[in-house]
Amino acid sequence: MERCTLHVVCLHFPHRYTYEEERQMDQWHDFFLAQAGAAGVLTGLVFVGVSINLEKIVSEPGSGLPGRAAEALILLVAVLTASVLLLVPGQGPVMVGAEVLTVGLAAWGWILAIQLPLLRNWKTMRPDLRVSFVVRVAMGQIATILAIVAGIAVLAGGWEVCTG
Repeated sequence: MERCTLHVVCLHFPHRYTYEEERQMDQWHDFFLAQAGAAGVLTGLVFVGVSINLEKIVSEPGSGLPGRAAEALILLVAVLTASVLLLVPGQGPVMVGAEVLTVGLAAWGWILAIQLPLLRNWKTMRPDLRVSFVVRVAMGQIATILAIVAGIAVLAGGWEVCTG
């Protein structure tokens, strides 16, 4: 009978973070935990609401409701994903910046993919939907571009400015 032996696996990272850098991230732990919980609950509620009303949402394609529902879910999942990723302990500013930037770019790309076809059909859009669509585009772009800017700022070393 052969014996199995356990081997310890050690991950060696090229940069050790100082106590001060790790303490700064620890100060954000409760905020990200609350944000992840709220985003998770809201994502679930929106998903259930969309599921219950799916027939109404897709019945009138010109209303823009399918895109609105998708954008709401994308933004909430982006907040949930970023919050959960930022809860991982021992991350330095480079990893934090890369995670926020990646989530922001992904959300921006998906929202842009939803909004661009509607923008191309601006002339055929119902006039009563145009104002709400402009607000929707502005809000979606502001939300995602702020995440992208935050990720770039952390990567560029703006972390110290934000945390004191």
